[in-house]
Amino acid sequence: MPSDPPITDRSGSKVILNVHTVFDSATMWTMNKRELARAVAVQADVELKTVISVLDGFTDVVTAVVAKGEPISIPGFAKFVKVNRAARMGRNPATGETIRIKASKKARITAVKAFKDAVLAPATAPKLVKGAFPTLDAAVAGAGKTVAVSAAKVPATRTPAKRAPAKKAPARKAPARKAPARKAPAAKKVVRKAPAKKAVAKRR
Repeated sequence: MPSDPPITDRSGSKVILNVHTVFDSATMWTMNKRELARAVAVQADVELKTVISVLDGFTDVVTAVVAKGEPISIPGFAKFVKVNRAARMGRNPATGETIRIKASKKARITAVKAFKDAVLAPATAPKLVKGAFPTLDAAVAGAGKTVAVSAAKVPATRTPAKRAPAKKAPARKAPARKAPARKAPAAKKVVRKAPAKKAVAKRR
C-alpha cells in the first residue's frame, strides 16, 4: 500500500504518515509544562504565572488524592485511579506452567470516551482562540490583561445612602375645652303673703 506524501514536524524532520502513522521518537515534538501553561493562559485569558500556579496545584492534588486510594474523574478528559491487585495464581503462556503472581499496585490514567472521540475526529475537538496554539508570544503577554482593563474602566457604582425614615412628630393633643357650666335656674322663692288683718271697728 503506498504511503501518504511525507510532511515535516516542528523540527523540520520528515515524518512518514501511512495507515498506522509511525512517528520517530527522536524527532516527535512533545509539549512541555511551560508550553502547556502558555497555551492555557491564552485560551482562558489568564496571566501565565497564575496558570503555572494552578497547574502545580492540580498535579499536587491529583497525585496526593489518588495516592490515598481515591479515584478522580474529570468528565470529558480522563480518570485517575490507583489499582491494587491481590496475589493470584496464573499461567505461564510460554510453558503453560501454573505460577503465582505477586500482589501489585499500579497507577492508571484512562482517557474517557469523549476525549478519545475528539482526538480521533479533530473536527469535534474544542476550538482554540487565536494565539493559543500555535502559541504566540504577544497573545501570552496580553493574557489576563483584557479582564483587568475592563474592570478598571467600569466606574464604581455608588450605593445610594439609605435615608433614615422620617420620625413622625407626635401629634399634639388640643387642650380639651371645658364646657361652660350650666347654671341651674334660680329657684323662685315663694313669697308667702301674710293674711290680711281685718280691721276692728271701733265702737262708739
